[in-house]
Amino acid sequence: MQKYASVVIYFDYSIFVENKFYMTKQERYRKVLEYFRQNRPDADTELEYLDPYQLLVAVILSAQCTDKRVNLITPALFKAYPTVYEMAGASAEEIFAYIKSCSYPNNKAKHLAGMSRMLLNEFDGKIPSDVELLQRLPGVGRKTANVIASVVFNEPRIAVDTHVFRVASRIGLATSAKTPLQTELQLTKNIPEELRPIAHHWLILHGRYICKARHPDCSRCGLTEYCRYFHSKRK
Repeated sequence: MQKYASVVIYFDYSIFVENKFYMTKQERYRKVLEYFRQNRPDADTELEYLDPYQLLVAVILSAQCTDKRVNLITPALFKAYPTVYEMAGASAEEIFAYIKSCSYPNNKAKHLAGMSRMLLNEFDGKIPSDVELLQRLPGVGRKTANVIASVVFNEPRIAVDTHVFRVASRIGLATSAKTPLQTELQLTKNIPEELRPIAHHWLILHGRYICKARHPDCSRCGLTEYCRYFHSKRK
């Protein structure tokens, strides 16, 4: 009889421990978004730019490259090609000379040359706000298009790069997502429209400085109470 009683007590305690950290997806989103609103109210891109053209160029260069490196490259590049009109008149080889220290400079030089010419020939030199139109430009995929739509035009878009993909999965904002698009759709569904532009930056900066790929700094993270990854490590 005594043995049975101890088993019941242990069983009840186990349920308590398991449920202590359980929350619905909606609760997790609410708590995570509130944390960022309180602690990162002014989050923004770390790419340096003066106008939509410069941001588009910088985002294209940032693929598989750090923002810090891009910010070292762009001053000389923008001095040589201050607007889309000057860049449209340059060859890929000429552009390459300015961006050779970034990743994949050959491809990016070709993309920038083609992008600027298409902007000039098909869009009168103006950056389109429509994500589908943006993706027609050389070097512009869905992530880049969402960045431009969000940052330049304040559209309710979530751009999913490697940081956002990783952080959303670890925290539990995106579940069973195998691709950036699947993550984007889950984030878009659960983040209010008015918060989507800044939420993109919240997740990127958190992944860049706290929830790093190889060594997440959980000791400095204010989201551990809500993070599935953190609690999975403690089991």
